[in-house]
Order: sequence, then C-alpha cells, then structure tokens
Amino acid sequence: MHTPSGTSLPVVPAALAPVLPSRYGREQEPAPGAGVRVTPDTLPGLESVSPADAGSVWLHDALLGPHSADIVRYLSLARSTGGPVLDLGSGAGRLAVPFARHGFAVEAVDRDASALERLDDWARRIGPQVAGLVVTHRTDLTELRLGGRYRLALLAGAMVAAVPPARRPALLREVASHLETGGALALDYTAHRLPGLIAEPRRTWAFQVPRFDGVDEWVVARQVFDLPSMSERITYYAARTGKLSTERVVLTTDKWIVDPERLAAELHSAGLHIEGRRRHRIDERTESVLLVCRAGD
Repeated sequence: MHTPSGTSLPVVPAALAPVLPSRYGREQEPAPGAGVRVTPDTLPGLESVSPADAGSVWLHDALLGPHSADIVRYLSLARSTGGPVLDLGSGAGRLAVPFARHGFAVEAVDRDASALERLDDWARRIGPQVAGLVVTHRTDLTELRLGGRYRLALLAGAMVAAVPPARRPALLREVASHLETGGALALDYTAHRLPGLIAEPRRTWAFQVPRFDGVDEWVVARQVFDLPSMSERITYYAARTGKLSTERVVLTTDKWIVDPERLAAELHSAGLHIEGRRRHRIDERTESVLLVCRAGD
C-alpha cells in the first residue's frame, strides 16, 4: 500500500508506526495529512540507487518493483540484438540472472559487493549453465572502464539518475565505444514535470514493504527536490517489527533529476541515436521513460 503526499497514511498499528525518534535528527518525520487519494501500485521515483545493507534487501527490492515489468521488454530487445549483454548497475541480478537463464552471456557491473555476491549465489543455485554465463565486475559507474564488446547495454531501474550530470557524458561515450555496430543501449528513468517540481518540491509517501520472513516493515519516504542543483534526496524512515522487538532505521539516497533534452544531446554526442521512446504516465507529476538507442555504423 502506497500513499502520496497530501494524503492519509495507512492505518498502522502503533507498534509498527514508523515514527522518527528525535535522536535520528532535528527534522521531524512527516505527519499524516488529510485523506485525498491512494495510489496502490506505484512509488514514483523512489527507487534506491545506493547500496543496501543486509537488513534493507526487502526494501531495496520493493523500491525496484515499479520497474519489474520492463524485464520483458529488455528481454525482447536482447532477442533482436543478441549478446553479450552489459548490465550496468545490476544490483543482485534482477535482469542479469533472467538473461542468463535465457541463454545470454551477461557482464554485470555494480559498485556494491554484497549485491554482486547475491547475484552470484542466485546464479549458482539455478545451476552451472546459468552461472557460467554471468561475469560480475565491481566498480562505480563514474569510473567505468570496459574491456569487452557488447550487443546490448542496459542502464535499467533508473540507474542513469545515480550518475552525476557532469560525469554522464563520459559514461555514455565509454558504453557507446564498446557496442558492436548496430548494438543498442537501453535505459529508463523517472521524468518529473517541471511545474510539478516547482509546486511541490517536497513529497511524502507511506507504504508497507512486502516481506516473507516474519517481519512487518513500514516506511515513510520523504522526497526533497533541489532545482538549482537538479538533485534529489530521498530519506526512508523504516520500522521493522519482529516477534520480540522493533528496529527503526533511517536510509538516505541522493539522486539527480534527469533533464530529457540534455540527456538526448549527450546520447547524440556519444554516437547514439534514439530509435525508440516509450512513456508511461505514473501520475499527474511524473512519468516513466524508456529509451532504446542504437550505435551508428
């Protein structure tokens, strides 16, 4: 259950309510507002781009949930381009492992060692045929240096928003220079409408994290946009309640607001032309955009 800013938070048992203790900081956690509407299936732009600790795995996966439908589209694209596939910001293998299960050789790149360990473990549990198709590489995308050639590169799960705008052109050039002729770069991001950002630069969401380990987890997430720097900070106030105790955790993610025109110019400068663009409206303020870019001859 997810509730946007300006609406009532779900009715949460007092023991589970994610109240921010004063010791966590001077800023008080957002209080429930007057009920307006409930959006049950989306968390616009809340996807985590920071490494998650072991206790945050369930939250991390829930935040990527709105992007899960794109797996089918990425697989369809891979069937038209062939492999190898480069999965940038792979996390724990949300795309890399399914791609390997479909027979594609995948190089998975992420900065979080624990996520790559989860990826390797998942692939090994499926079997040696899948594990043998996946190679992992730990590095930050801003320091990416590739050695292979690829038919398809992915920046999925809004990973492009994790790259500082000043460093993005170099990343796109690096990726483009390692694509085979006719190869493709596919990426997605959350596009925020400028009037909406100006009118509401602070947004609050509340939701329950789907878990299957006996722990109840509720989260209040606060988005704060800064237009002069084109940046965004999301703070997650989580309460995780087991049989004996409740753990309260505060996590923070820093991201960048993607300017579609600037991104298009950077892709063109890198030698990539936008072949396809898919837009999906999330609400009146945001939409999800998926771009497919082809490498030139």
